[in-house]
Amino acid sequence: MARKTSKSARSTTSTTTRASAKPKPVSKRSPAPAAKKKPRLLSGDNPQIAKGDGDAPVRAYIAAIPGWKRDVVRRLDEVIMRATPGGCKAIRWNSPFYGIAGQSWFLGVHCFTKYVKVAFFDGASLRPLPPVESKQPKVRYFHIHEGDALDEKQLAAWVKQASKLPGWGGA
Repeated sequence: MARKTSKSARSTTSTTTRASAKPKPVSKRSPAPAAKKKPRLLSGDNPQIAKGDGDAPVRAYIAAIPGWKRDVVRRLDEVIMRATPGGCKAIRWNSPFYGIAGQSWFLGVHCFTKYVKVAFFDGASLRPLPPVESKQPKVRYFHIHEGDALDEKQLAAWVKQASKLPGWGGA
């Protein structure tokens, strides 16, 4: 019986020693960090980016967009953030959303095969109306095709108006 007790005691001691031992160095064969992985492109070259708040996930989204759409979305991001001091941004449903912190999202961006869609969630209240209708009565869209000139002045005016409207969800 004494023998079993001492074996248990040794077992407990060795477990305690192992638990407090220094961690082993990471092997060179460990998988690459998630940030280094190239995001998968969904239909229309829209990047699959995990939900996240702030500039970093939106930058990751923009960096993953191939071709001419990357420059368009980068420019959209700059105009939107310049037009909404104190605005916030995030990735939701693989798309950048823009809003006012503590209030609501007023705009979303999404890549399609032949264009980039800017969705104003309460766009029916904007003047002049963004040109593309939606099945939802309050939503209006603005599409940007390859080679289109971006009217930054008009976009900024829509963004400023939209940022003052109720919008959608909580930002």
